[in-house]
Amino acid sequence: MKEALNIEGVVENVIYHNEDNGFTVFALSEAGKNDKNIICTGSLPRLSIGETVKLRGFFVNNRKYGIQLSVDYIEKNAPTTIQGIEKYLGSGVIKGIGERLAKRIVEAFGERTLTVIDETPERLAEVKGITLEKAAGIGSVFHEQFDLRRAVLFLQDYGISPTFAQRVYKRFREATQEIVKSNPYILAEEITGIGFKTADAIAARVGMPFDSPHRVKAGLKYILSQAVTNGHVYLPKQVLLDDTAELLRLSHDLVETAFIELSMERQLVAETQPDTVAVYQNAFFYAENYVAKKLADLVCVAPGKHINAHMDISRNISRIEAETGVALAADQKRAVEEALKSGVLVITGGPGTGKTTTINAIIKLMWEYGLKIELAAPTGRAAKRMSETTGMDAKTIHRLLEISCMSDDPRRQTFSRNEDNPIETDVIIIDESSMVDILLMHHLLKAVAPGTRLILVGDVDQLPSVGPGNVLRDIIDSGRVDVARLTEIFRQAQESAIVMNAHRINHGKYPALNDKNKDFFFIKRCTADETEQTIVQLVTQRLPGYMGCDMFSDIQVLTPTRKSAIGVSSLNTDLQRCMNPPSSGKREKEYRNLIFREGDKVMQIKNNYSVTWRAENSAGRVLDEGVGVFNGDQGCITEINEEDEYMTVKFDDDRVVKYGFSQLDELELSFAVTVHKAQGSEYKVVVIPIHSGPPMLMSKNLLYTAVTRAKNLVVIVGTEEMLKRMIANNRETQRYTLLAARIKKIMEEKF
Repeated sequence: MKEALNIEGVVENVIYHNEDNGFTVFALSEAGKNDKNIICTGSLPRLSIGETVKLRGFFVNNRKYGIQLSVDYIEKNAPTTIQGIEKYLGSGVIKGIGERLAKRIVEAFGERTLTVIDETPERLAEVKGITLEKAAGIGSVFHEQFDLRRAVLFLQDYGISPTFAQRVYKRFREATQEIVKSNPYILAEEITGIGFKTADAIAARVGMPFDSPHRVKAGLKYILSQAVTNGHVYLPKQVLLDDTAELLRLSHDLVETAFIELSMERQLVAETQPDTVAVYQNAFFYAENYVAKKLADLVCVAPGKHINAHMDISRNISRIEAETGVALAADQKRAVEEALKSGVLVITGGPGTGKTTTINAIIKLMWEYGLKIELAAPTGRAAKRMSETTGMDAKTIHRLLEISCMSDDPRRQTFSRNEDNPIETDVIIIDESSMVDILLMHHLLKAVAPGTRLILVGDVDQLPSVGPGNVLRDIIDSGRVDVARLTEIFRQAQESAIVMNAHRINHGKYPALNDKNKDFFFIKRCTADETEQTIVQLVTQRLPGYMGCDMFSDIQVLTPTRKSAIGVSSLNTDLQRCMNPPSSGKREKEYRNLIFREGDKVMQIKNNYSVTWRAENSAGRVLDEGVGVFNGDQGCITEINEEDEYMTVKFDDDRVVKYGFSQLDELELSFAVTVHKAQGSEYKVVVIPIHSGPPMLMSKNLLYTAVTRAKNLVVIVGTEEMLKRMIANNRETQRYTLLAARIKKIMEEKF
């Protein structure tokens, strides 16, 4: 392991500085040496020519720019010599001071120049060309720069990088040091990317007592937020108290005291239920209650445009069957009839049961009745597929709602479409509804006007949403909303081993594996290494030859785990090496432990509601523009620009996004992705490694979801033993949610 170097010198030139992430390239003249300047790089507070700095870092060999010092710590001092001060001010560090004015200021005040600017900036008006107003402005800028520098250096001592330090300063300004010393846990609540553990380490270093109320309250909030990350809407009080006491290594009495204070301060909601006390973050409590009430209202309020004649509906269904040559099954006909009569309808069914055919019949009839329809889905990929199968424009739910306030925290999002400005339509059809979490459903329902028909379409047997809640299943389980279950597998679908085996898996039966199958294969491999090697061969050689498919756009590896030998990280490394190897014509960017390369498949792994995108045609003409890229969106790296510090990704729905290098933590390679991340997506070919993993992951539910992502071919690679264990594992993801009970209670009160 290399030993860090400590170097002191003067900043001779600032070659590049990115305001967003602090990435800086500068030339340093090392003290006591007359050698050529050292080129230094790092995420640093803004530097100015003439400043004296102490650095700590490592020399690295950049393929394009040669030997550089990669800086991980910097300590800055203002210049003290007349020459240094003049150079410093003349560098443009303070807006309005150029080289000539800097020379006049230094001639007037000499070595006390910076002291004058700091303590008595009004004296600058003594210099020709500087008014009192300009003098005050120079002093203000100088103080702000000083406060930023002091904050960055202060936070750096506590292990916070300059990039995050600048975010902290932008949020708290001159109060940064006071806030961090008094209650560093505020950082975990207010600054995206700084978590409880970082704040806890800072608290220990500033001497905060181990049993400080600030620490205990932060621990409770952290456990509750982790529960949300794991899909829960609330936590039982006892679970929350036990987990917090274990995390903090404190007594239950101290934790319960802090819990009571948080409840009294209304920073959380504790609601007594028949068998527990449910503890919520405020946003989720209000969201769950609102969703239950609004669904009950939509069920009870007659649709705005009535369709009363039952026989008329039946006749029209028969006519549509004759016109299209498609005979609907009995459960499909019932779904169409209920869609025209109900305020809220859930249509659920597995692969091959005709959900798309049913939706198209509903759309055709509703058009004929003069109803206006809006189609949407949770992801761009799902919306695109919905557009292709219906022939209508389908939007993401976020786009349908016209998101207006973007935030990394979904609790702080706002949309232009809401109760005061609802969606102007008669019918809203949402596909892939199993992916919709409680907050997104809350925002959607706020924009649904009374009398609007709402149709939720999805496969309830798939994995629940990545976000908190189990909304589709809860609505069905409430027993108070009309549900049309599509169960008949159509004859054409019966010819697909993918469809038939998916249903077998869902019913706990082993898939049929024989040589007659053309679209479902199992390849036995005993070890994780053999499994991984086989998958690489399949993706890069065997499947493109067998199927005539493209290994980038048509094949997707879906794995249950992230960190095992056949998890996302390991598979992506091997697949990248074989599918998109290094070459002189492909630029790269190393970020943390990842190497991004032009041509790589990548996936967005968190919602970003503020990033801008554009859609272009092949000639580069902009067809559409907007904001927002969402968890699970996939694309390809088309450009890496080291000079301007950005990477361009073209997503599957043709949106093009530029990511600053500070945003690269939002992306990961996606030659292989987890099954959870593939929800709502469909691929021509799916390859699934199955070897080992924890029971909570290796379940029938997960295997079923993976298999149903494939359109033309499924290949499972691994051991028969694990395949059988997954099919036998009926453990569904259990989530703490009370939506079903709330819907039931409200509906009982209404009738």
